[in-house]
Amino acid sequence: MSTEITDPETTVLTIGRRIRHFRAAAGMTLDDLASQVGTAPSQLSLIENGHREPRLTLLQAIAAALDVDLAALLDAEPPSRRDGLEIALDTAQRGPLYATLGLPRVRAGKRLPTEALEALVGLHAELARRSSEASATPEEARRANTELRRAMRARDNYLEEIEDAAEELLGTVGYSSGPLTHRTVEQIVSHLGFSLHHARDLPSSTRTVTDLEHGRIYLPPASLPGGHGLRSLALQAVAHRVLGHTHPGTYADFLRQRLEISYFAACVLMPRHAATEFLLAAKRNRDLAVEDLRDAFGVTHESAAHRFTNLATSQLGITVHFARVGRDGTLFKGYENDDVDFPTDVTGAIEGQTVCRHWTSRTVFDHNDLAGEFHQYTDTPSGTYWCSAQTGQGADGDFSVTLGVPFTAAKWFRGRETTSRSVSRCPDPTCCREPSADLSAKWRGAAWPSAKLHTHILGALPSGTFPGVDDAEVYAFLESHAPR
Repeated sequence: MSTEITDPETTVLTIGRRIRHFRAAAGMTLDDLASQVGTAPSQLSLIENGHREPRLTLLQAIAAALDVDLAALLDAEPPSRRDGLEIALDTAQRGPLYATLGLPRVRAGKRLPTEALEALVGLHAELARRSSEASATPEEARRANTELRRAMRARDNYLEEIEDAAEELLGTVGYSSGPLTHRTVEQIVSHLGFSLHHARDLPSSTRTVTDLEHGRIYLPPASLPGGHGLRSLALQAVAHRVLGHTHPGTYADFLRQRLEISYFAACVLMPRHAATEFLLAAKRNRDLAVEDLRDAFGVTHESAAHRFTNLATSQLGITVHFARVGRDGTLFKGYENDDVDFPTDVTGAIEGQTVCRHWTSRTVFDHNDLAGEFHQYTDTPSGTYWCSAQTGQGADGDFSVTLGVPFTAAKWFRGRETTSRSVSRCPDPTCCREPSADLSAKWRGAAWPSAKLHTHILGALPSGTFPGVDDAEVYAFLESHAPR
């Protein structure tokens, strides 16, 4: 299921080099081959150097003249290590990044030593890496995340190909229904050629580390508080293999892969067929509740709420929104396809914005009974919504998880009879962002609050093979844990 895309120019150049390789192996000159295929030597030279794409009929004639299969000419692998380096150099020098430098192109002729060629290719790779690092700013990441959220909205937050892959994998271990046990996760991991190992000294910048050489996946200790998430971490680690991921080339690639592995883990922990049957039965009884989905599959409330958004529209015909919000109103993440009006910045990003004080995501903190779900109707400029919220506590403090639907869909949910109701006029600043005239008159000029500063917004995103990961720390960890 790899989504890697091959550069067309690189493909043409590789074909050319493979033709040259087989021509030389056959002891033929350009003139010899040209006379056999009915074209000019100059045209063959352009093809071999990647400056012209050959027609299929000409390729077939060349393959016949060289006595090789057509597939051998179309193979994506360079014919030799030297050819691979020459292709890499040529591709880099054709790119827009090199063009901005105003430097002459280096011809990778036979007289250029292989060591010099390796150095040039390495310099181009480092130049590309540094350029990517410089552009990996918070704004670039926010724009990428916004595009990803919009793409998921267009698909109703439902990725059928990943759903299918998860169900096929579950079939290999005989899963039928109910919560997925740690033992079943181990069987899935083993089926994919890996084994699970717990380590207390995982690099601080990682959640898991996979040793591809020895087929080992390192997880936090099983006794770690919150260890219920270890199943998900293990499944996310193997998801990269199942989904055919390659090293992300951009921050957008990294974010997409993170979304896909989280989606895959949710599909395995709450399989489509079992979760859909469970939810459809609850809908028929007008008794849908996130807490029931959570308990039926032994996952966190947030995981159940987010999984509900995957299936709500595609399987139940209900539009929905989801939000994780801090006690101070900061929106950490959200999804909607029911036209709820999340606040956004100039890039269209919702993360880090402050939601209305009157939304369920915030009013839930005003209620003492936080053990169960809190329900509320909220009238907004974009319509009336029924929402269910529950609070939790994480490393960054208290937060709420909210699932909401339009008023007309509330009839399917437990808690629809709630009498809690609020009115939100946001984004009108007089709703909750501006103080009343009396308070403003009293305190303006007489108050000096000391604001919190989220320091991560000031700098570029950390770099590495994967954004935010300390490669040196990871490699040292793997070296110390590799089987001897």
